[in-house]
Amino acid sequence: MTATRYDRRMYAVMNDRRAAAAYATATRRRLLVGAHFALTLTGVGAWIATVFGPGYGPIVVVAVVMLPWVLLTGMLNGSTRGLLELRGRMLDERQLVERDRVRALAHRITLWLLVAAAAGAGAYGILTDAPLQAAVAPVLVGVLAVHWILPLWVAGLRVQDDLADDIGDES
Repeated sequence: MTATRYDRRMYAVMNDRRAAAAYATATRRRLLVGAHFALTLTGVGAWIATVFGPGYGPIVVVAVVMLPWVLLTGMLNGSTRGLLELRGRMLDERQLVERDRVRALAHRITLWLLVAAAAGAGAYGILTDAPLQAAVAPVLVGVLAVHWILPLWVAGLRVQDDLADDIGDES
């Protein structure tokens, strides 16, 4: 199968190195993942507070967090050269293997997060008189958000530095 115009455009975007300085080293990528994690936590928490809480004030937080979150998402996707965003036919064998490893690791982490969420919801139901639905719905939304974005965080943390960057650092 040949690459479509969309595939070629996405490949060019994901391999555009103009912003590479922002994620050129493992430390910078860790900072990006940490900032993305914080923005995700803030945005999802505010959305949960808006939907399941009494007022609509937290929606402003969601709106404020959205732009930097999108920019950091793009930077993380660029740092992985589109590992999770490009179609399989646009990736080489090494990238396909790495994508499978990233997804498997993220899946295992999500499994344990679900186990913890189920145990926490059970404990909540035992220890309080509040209806279990009050705790389960927001927790499930949070776990769903993590399940969705965790592969990107794992990929961002696992990506290796470019050889050209390593050689440049030694001189």
